[in-house]
Amino acid sequence: MAADLERSQKNRKTARRLVLVAIGMFGFGFALWPLYDVFCEVTGLGGRAIQIAETNEGAVASDRTVSIRFDASVNSSLPWHFQAKEKVREYNLGVPSTALYLTMNPTGDEIIGQATYNVTPAEASLYFVKTECFCFTEQKLQANESREMPVYFYIKPDLPEHIKDITLSYTFYRHGYEPSDHMAYH
Repeated sequence: MAADLERSQKNRKTARRLVLVAIGMFGFGFALWPLYDVFCEVTGLGGRAIQIAETNEGAVASDRTVSIRFDASVNSSLPWHFQAKEKVREYNLGVPSTALYLTMNPTGDEIIGQATYNVTPAEASLYFVKTECFCFTEQKLQANESREMPVYFYIKPDLPEHIKDITLSYTFYRHGYEPSDHMAYH
């Protein structure tokens, strides 16, 4: 009987530990998304640190230039063609600038897409200011429609000297498809 009592106490102790572990795992999972948002804000991953301004007021022209590479991709959920009009270009810091992307819906159906963006190196995202971008809204393309999509931006003149090259990347997804649904990051 003493052995049964001892076994019963051990089972209860193990059960309590398992319940605590399950509660801890749930709490960690619940906190993971806000922690991920903070991580992206600090590092610039996912484009979250990019500054957005309604105007280019405050942009001060500089003679210093930086090379910007334009990257374009489409998630497999969206049958569009998408590319940067220019792959690489030099820009003066502080000067309001434009980059053009080309997209086409080669299907026979109207499709809505949404773009996400990222700037690398992550530190550069703190100095990259968008004033207007196709990524701010959903894009509806009719069957066989092509469209030129501009991005209006400037790079703050106080960009650290060691940053000479920046990559601006966009990925288009079908409307309603979230990259986090399938962890589709690049």
